[in-house]
Amino acid sequence: MIRATHVLRRDALAGEIVDRIVLDHGDRHRRRMAMRGVGGVAFLLDLAEPTVLDDGDALVLQDGRLVWVEAAPERLLAIRAADDHALKRLIWHIGNRHIPAEIAPDAVYIAYDHVLAEMVRGLGGTAEAVERPFRPEGGAYAGEAAGHHHHGHHHDHDHDHAHPHAPSHSHD
Repeated sequence: MIRATHVLRRDALAGEIVDRIVLDHGDRHRRRMAMRGVGGVAFLLDLAEPTVLDDGDALVLQDGRLVWVEAAPERLLAIRAADDHALKRLIWHIGNRHIPAEIAPDAVYIAYDHVLAEMVRGLGGTAEAVERPFRPEGGAYAGEAAGHHHHGHHHDHDHDHAHPHAPSHSHD
């Protein structure tokens, strides 16, 4: 099986695009995985280290052909507030839960979660269910394996709060 061994970022694309893969947020953080493009091109993703694939990037096959990476639409919450200060407060509360979030100029997007939607509404914001690609912030842990990160605490620290992670990505 042909391998894809590196990623061309969307701002540096050059070459023949022969297929595309449509992946949600969770599936766009990979190192090694068998994949099949929408058009049927089968290949083995075989990168040196786990990499976040962004919407618009391309995977380079061994023969030089490219497979376009597209972010799949996902069920998200579009969180908004009456003003910038209120939105910043909501962003703080969301960040305190260690969940992936995409911060846009007028909204914050997170994976759909009815409990978080109620929390946001209880804090005076709005939480509208939307279907769109999810492009969460890379953050301090973007280079680490999805779902596993360290906070720089001492090894003897009890660290047992939940870390819910959900898939996602977006086209605006």
